[in-house]
Amino acid sequence: MSRIGRKPVEIKKGVTVEIQNGKIKVKGPKGELIQPYDSRINIKVENGQVVLTRTSDEKEVRALHGLYRALIQNMIVGVTEGYTKKLEIIGVGYRAELKGKGLQLALGFSHPIFFIPPKDVKIEVPAPTNIVVSGIDKQLVGQVAAKIRSFRPPEPYNGKGIRYEGEQIIRKAGKTAGK
Repeated sequence: MSRIGRKPVEIKKGVTVEIQNGKIKVKGPKGELIQPYDSRINIKVENGQVVLTRTSDEKEVRALHGLYRALIQNMIVGVTEGYTKKLEIIGVGYRAELKGKGLQLALGFSHPIFFIPPKDVKIEVPAPTNIVVSGIDKQLVGQVAAKIRSFRPPEPYNGKGIRYEGEQIIRKAGKTAGK
């Protein structure tokens, strides 16, 4: 059996888990998440835990066993604590600001970039060079943070661009002087 899939998922206080019609629904203080699951995985809620078993021992089913256990764990953490990704903007004149429901970025292009996040994701700009992306869906928060980073990824020569907080950029040596 999958070592990850075998472990039951603890249901935290204030969280309800419902299984119906091939979907698992997790409701908590911060919101509600729904995830469809494969019929080859059996999911049961018993004694305050979510227990997953699989119907066969095929390679693909073994992989799905651990996957759905991790997804359910992420859903429970998401509806209780939520997820955040922090981004830093490095570069002279590079900055971010909130305009209405969107994020306006000045990243050295001839025009500002305007990004409107999905409705389930909240974006904050505590400082002009810091962006905080938060929400209850781990995948969506990571995807939005990656999209914002993709507007100006950090470049290896000067290190300018948008990076995750604490991300190490491997710097390259520039051109050397003549002989």
